[in-house]
Amino acid sequence: MTLSKSSRYALYAAVDMARAGDRPVTVADVAEPHGIPAAALAKVFQQLVRAGIAVGTRGIGGGYRLARPRTEITVLDIVSVFDAPRTPGRHLLDAQGAAAATPPHADALQRLFDEVDEGIRATLGSVTLDTLVR
Repeated sequence: MTLSKSSRYALYAAVDMARAGDRPVTVADVAEPHGIPAAALAKVFQQLVRAGIAVGTRGIGGGYRLARPRTEITVLDIVSVFDAPRTPGRHLLDAQGAAAATPPHADALQRLFDEVDEGIRATLGSVTLDTLVR
C-alpha cells in the first residue's frame, strides 16, 4: 500500500494536533518542521475539517485542533479521507482495466491482494493517534 502525499501530510498534522492537546496548531507549526509546503498543508487541514477530524478557529490565537479525543481517531480514519480503499476483487493484474482474458492464477493472486489489503485496513484501524503520541 502506498499512501498519497496528502495522507502523509494529514498524519503529520493529526499527530501534531494530538500532541498539542487543547492548544491550536497552525499550518506553519506543522509545515516547517516536516518540510511540507504550506499551501498543500492548508488544503489538507481543510479536508480534515470537512471530514470531522479537525476543527479550525480563525484569527489571532487560532489554528486547528482535533474534533474528537485522540483515543477515538484512528490512522484509518485519516488515511480514508485522502486515499479511498481499493475495491476488493478489482483485478490488480489487469493494468489496462480492460476485459482481457484472465491470466492463469489471477484469481489466487487477487485473493492474496484482497487479504493483504484487509490486513492493512485492520492494522490502520487499530492504531489511534493516542497510540502514536505515546
